[in-house]
Amino acid sequence: MGMNVLVTGGAGYIGSATARLLLQEGHAVTILDNLSRGHRDSVPATARFIEGDLADTELIRHSFQEDSFDAVMHFAAFAEVGESMSFPELYFRNNTLNTCNLLEACLEHKVSRFVLSSTCAVFGDPQIPSIDESVPKNPLNPYGESKLQIERVLAWYQKIHGFRYAVLRYFNAAGAWGCHGEHHDPESHLIPLVLHVALGQRQAISIFGTDYPTHDGTCIRDYIHIYDLAIAHLLVLGALDSHSKLIFNIGNGKGFSVREVIAAAREITGHPIPETECPRRQGDPPILVASSDKIRRDLQWQPTYPTIEGIVRSAWEWHRTNPQGYKKI
Repeated sequence: MGMNVLVTGGAGYIGSATARLLLQEGHAVTILDNLSRGHRDSVPATARFIEGDLADTELIRHSFQEDSFDAVMHFAAFAEVGESMSFPELYFRNNTLNTCNLLEACLEHKVSRFVLSSTCAVFGDPQIPSIDESVPKNPLNPYGESKLQIERVLAWYQKIHGFRYAVLRYFNAAGAWGCHGEHHDPESHLIPLVLHVALGQRQAISIFGTDYPTHDGTCIRDYIHIYDLAIAHLLVLGALDSHSKLIFNIGNGKGFSVREVIAAAREITGHPIPETECPRRQGDPPILVASSDKIRRDLQWQPTYPTIEGIVRSAWEWHRTNPQGYKKI
């Protein structure tokens, strides 16, 4: 039986793809997004759309009164580590305080399921090859801290109010699915930046550090395809029928180095993709990879796009078709 789901941040990269999958699975979807970082063109046509901000408690209250939501999937957040180090106040206001506004409405209107899009940045740099759920949490930036604070709020809500929730932690969402691709302004993520070089929109790709203790000297990072993330969100939504609290890390298993991403892009695009070697950036750990063993075991989640080639190929198809990204509204 289909649910009525509120998707906050549903005009964003991961939120819009998850909203489309929800619709395909027979759920009704309302998207709430202020379009500060999302794109109106990414919102599925059959979803109800509310343009608004989670700082607006009257809007939230009205939205919940107007519609009886069975579940909330919460993607609305700022997610740039560098920006959070310059403007921590933005992150604690938007990611922490505004989420508390949303949670209060969920409690008031007895919403029975809440799914939080979180981050492995809550762990900081544990300096281990694969980060599982038991690793101590020690955020190194306000972004990770702002998300960890909400995880703690949810734990107390569950303990005191019996609030049912799920948390999914991951690093780098990547790739494209159908009409959903990666378009940030400014762009800071490796895969779209590499593909911008192939499209002639950038002269070269910068490699920040080539002397890390990895197999090719460059940083290794975790990349998960947005379709696989969307599937994980639907799996935990269904599992909240029989669980009151679910927390999973999602990773690709081994991670991919900067040079491996560039090599995959060269092969797939047929472009030489010149590179520029630059000094290390302060605070970049050599390896950050999340373990997905628990969600694979408990919910039988399996990635459809396990290879960097598959992820990059899907992204290239979208960027080649949409060289300017989403249209400006």
